[in-house]
Amino acid sequence: MKGVAVPFRGRSIPGALPVVPSRGHESFFMRIDILTLFPEMFTGFLDGSLLGAARASGLLDIRVTNIRDFAEGVHRQVDDRPFGGGPGMLLMPGPVVACAEHVVADGLQAAVGADVGVQAERAAAPVILLTPGGRRLTQEVVEELSRRERIILVCGRYEGFDARVSTALGAEELSIGDFVLSGGEVAAMVVVDAVCRLVPGVLGDEESARQDSFSNPGRLVEGPQYTRPREFRGMGVPDVLLSGDHGKIAKWRQEQAIVATRRRDAGPSDRSGEPSINQSPVPTKKAPELTARAIETTPRSVP
Repeated sequence: MKGVAVPFRGRSIPGALPVVPSRGHESFFMRIDILTLFPEMFTGFLDGSLLGAARASGLLDIRVTNIRDFAEGVHRQVDDRPFGGGPGMLLMPGPVVACAEHVVADGLQAAVGADVGVQAERAAAPVILLTPGGRRLTQEVVEELSRRERIILVCGRYEGFDARVSTALGAEELSIGDFVLSGGEVAAMVVVDAVCRLVPGVLGDEESARQDSFSNPGRLVEGPQYTRPREFRGMGVPDVLLSGDHGKIAKWRQEQAIVATRRRDAGPSDRSGEPSINQSPVPTKKAPELTARAIETTPRSVP
């Protein structure tokens, strides 16, 4: 059967262990479909850590479909040279559009029997092309996506998509940054990881997500954090964190978050006179001492 994309029961991801959800499709908090030419890239990513546990418990339904399954001809061609010339190859519209339309229809069929709200949400599931020209991924966009019942991510390859793919599917376009990757698979992993950790129940402590960088009202970066030991190579922990005064600690963390955010947003030329966000920065004169200590503590087996 062409285009089967059910990692829980089928073979969309070669070598993936089957994961049986504990609840039916209508009870999933979110379904995510990933369309790609390289489904095997997602095996370890989807089976491990939080995502694997969330899929097993029925919180997430993540499926991977191979675009090549929808290509025509003996050779299953999915790319061709661009009209007008130029380097590289483009993804042909036929296989990508056929794959996406199949996945959209499959989601609607899976929603049969669910309440009207779920059916309407899945009917409006956006097809998202991962491409450098798309809307920039930010925490606000991640939060927006996490509130959707379903999303469909399409991974680009080669020199990108034929422009008619976006038009035919009425697709959204999303970019994870101003840099170039070999394909959209890594970008899809970034989106899936960022979005799924906001789905209720995926994280063990939901307060952790609310306190993350960019998740607070001011969209601030988290400031410096410390754990045991209290002293490491001459560097200590700020006294306020050891004081037990939760009010002072909260105030200090807010101040440090503001400083960290300013440092991040400042250009390199604006950082020269700015103090370190650490209260106990390591003096430059200690550098030789710390280097010697690092050499002493390095295992002898390392050349």
